[in-house]
Amino acid sequence: MSGGRGDDPGAGMAGFRVARIDELDRIALDHGIWRPLRRRLGVTAFGINAYSAEGAGSPLIERHDETGAGAGGHQEVYLVVGGRAMFTVAGEPIDAPAGTLLAIDPEVMREAVSAEGETTVLVIGGEPGAAMPPSPFEYWYSAIPAREAGDHARAAEIVAEGLEDHPDHGAIHYALACELAMDGRAAEALEHLELAFADDPRTREWAATDSDFDSLRADPRYPGGPAG
Repeated sequence: MSGGRGDDPGAGMAGFRVARIDELDRIALDHGIWRPLRRRLGVTAFGINAYSAEGAGSPLIERHDETGAGAGGHQEVYLVVGGRAMFTVAGEPIDAPAGTLLAIDPEVMREAVSAEGETTVLVIGGEPGAAMPPSPFEYWYSAIPAREAGDHARAAEIVAEGLEDHPDHGAIHYALACELAMDGRAAEALEHLELAFADDPRTREWAATDSDFDSLRADPRYPGGPAG
């Protein structure tokens, strides 16, 4: 049987939608070709659309900031997904081949033209601060380079930043305890490990076999494995 919702890649299925930029409508404007993506995906958490241009030198992104009557006051990220664009941002020219990302604050003037044929730019926007605070995982992920370099003091600093927004988050306390233990700061590590256990029981099981805590296991204050 054909014609069901499953035949439309943009249809809602189990909480997700799929769209392909090359299949989106091409709505010609004076300053480029609008590819309506937000409506197609049904996104309400942030703005997202795409713009295309055919041929080098063609208008792509109109000259504007995000403070005007038709704007949303958004901080925007522009991602060149195909071709090459030439942006002018705050009067500064920026050559933007595919893969280039530009983050632009609402009050900054910007515009772009295509620098080669069939250039497409994805635009994502939202009100400044609306997406904050960052998700907890961003902190321990961001600490990975310092950890792998053996700089556990720096890794601990990065992870600890997450406690400003998520003061009781067990996984952040656990990740911080790991870095502190590896940095030889036993008392601090044990304190955060206890806080991790209190918020997230899974962390007690993780700690039972986590080699990051090997230096603490002989300490009488060490809370130990699953039994506590």
